[in-house]
Amino acid sequence: MFRSKRYLQHLGRNVILAALLVLICSNLLEVRSSEQPIMNSAPQLLSDPFLQLPTETTVNVVWFTEFAGTEHNVLYGKNLEQSAIATTTKLSRMREDQDSHAKNQYQQPTPRDIWRHEATVRDLTSGDRLPYQVTSTTEDGTTVKSREFTLAPKPQLGTPLKILLTSDHQLKPMTAANLQKVVETVGRVDAVFFAGDMVNVPDRASEWFDDSRGCAFFPCLQGRGSYDLTKNGTKTTYTGGEIIQHAPLFSTIGNHEVMGRYAYSDSLDGEFDDAVPRAIAKARLKDASDRTLKDHSFNTDTYEEIFTLPKSESGGKTYYALSFGDVRLVVLYATNTWRYPHLNGKFKGKYREREADLNQPEKWGYGQHIFEAITPGSPQYIWLQQELCSPAFQQAKFKIVMLHHPPHSLGGNIVPAYTDPVQSIERHEDGTIKAIRYEYPQDADYLIRDVVPLLEAANVQLVFYGHSHLWNRFVSPNGTHYLETSNVGNSYGAHVGENKRPIPEGYQEHYAAIGDPNGREPVMPTIAPFSNENSKPTPYIASNDITVFSIFDTASGLITSYAFDTRETNSKVVKFDEFQLK
Repeated sequence: MFRSKRYLQHLGRNVILAALLVLICSNLLEVRSSEQPIMNSAPQLLSDPFLQLPTETTVNVVWFTEFAGTEHNVLYGKNLEQSAIATTTKLSRMREDQDSHAKNQYQQPTPRDIWRHEATVRDLTSGDRLPYQVTSTTEDGTTVKSREFTLAPKPQLGTPLKILLTSDHQLKPMTAANLQKVVETVGRVDAVFFAGDMVNVPDRASEWFDDSRGCAFFPCLQGRGSYDLTKNGTKTTYTGGEIIQHAPLFSTIGNHEVMGRYAYSDSLDGEFDDAVPRAIAKARLKDASDRTLKDHSFNTDTYEEIFTLPKSESGGKTYYALSFGDVRLVVLYATNTWRYPHLNGKFKGKYREREADLNQPEKWGYGQHIFEAITPGSPQYIWLQQELCSPAFQQAKFKIVMLHHPPHSLGGNIVPAYTDPVQSIERHEDGTIKAIRYEYPQDADYLIRDVVPLLEAANVQLVFYGHSHLWNRFVSPNGTHYLETSNVGNSYGAHVGENKRPIPEGYQEHYAAIGDPNGREPVMPTIAPFSNENSKPTPYIASNDITVFSIFDTASGLITSYAFDTRETNSKVVKFDEFQLK
């Protein structure tokens, strides 16, 4: 009996210890799961494939996974009988943080492992469109497949094309509805020209791939989104459109493709807002490597790692030109860091530094500084001059220039002028700083003074841009059209009438509170202009209920703009404007 009693006591202690061990392990697993995902479900592709860099006989296919895998292929041809092996690279700056809408919870900026796969499909024949599918095999031998889509090489001259003109998606509320209506209205497009601002924070992985709100960049452009939009008490779920699986995307850099100083903040939002001019970083870090200078100023690494784009000798992927059918597309790197327009001294602003940072230069924002020079004599300007004189440009039927920053707009982001900020420092008698202000000379606007005259002299037919989240267009005396069609997801308004821009008073420069500061009058839509609250037609759309997209039809030369009122789920898409490139 004695031995049996001790045995039972021993057994009871073991049961208790085992229970405690299970509890401890489960808590450890719970903590671990909040920081790093655990592979406990069937592997999946992180994105559908999309098309990049078509040539006369090839096109690149790109997709992403959360596993490195052992083999990644594109199967293509009428019976998927041909294959191309993909090259795999790991994205270097992808992270999540406490502000991510991701499948796991994070307490601080945390690396997220994402692999990019790219294969070149070769020996294509012009005019052919073939089915294709991608496959990825995990380390344990499981193979994951995409659905079948279609691909084609670069179109020849004279090929009729439909090209989507879009920008400023940024996971905004109406983006999924906008892209869904593109497909429902015009069907498959042949290319996407994207004028910048794809996501909000470029190093936040979920904004590209799997934001839990259902409106990440790739899902919306691939018809895999799931965004619930509630209007007038009715909830409608929009999926976006199956677009870039079939059509190559050509993009330009907007301010939301640029990250600020690396790891200088405890959040990715803070890091994004903390861009510093490269010249300041060079002065602080003499003889530093290019990587170190980027880490202490700004970078476009994630954007450049995600996309395979044409390259220029001086600008790489950041500015380039290409021929696509009858179109010569010239892509400029023209954007600056966005700063708050507020003048109360609480924010790192366009016109002044934050009062709390005045005597801490390492925290200065340096105003709304420009990321890439485009002034006469700069590498980009010289390249642009050469491109406009090239046979490929001059012989093209349609000459289009795409950039992010607007030359003409009723929006807020066109003020102040697109020029380097001029800093002035006011000091107290003891030498401490009293105020730091920034002026932007209107007569030194690099786009209006230097770039626009070049474009108009070269007979550019269309200058396409975004940034202000509205639709409006302008025409120059020589017939160059300026189109801002960025009212895709939401709008910050058009500055007309009593809706004035927040601008400083008592500064040396004059900043336009309303209208286009560069002197152009907007063109009234040619088919069905929308009206304001006074029932007067307006030459713009700046709405958080009505979303807009534009299509360029190269067969007719027409650019047509469409609008969809998300308050009326079953309403038809309205064709409200149309003009022709000649």
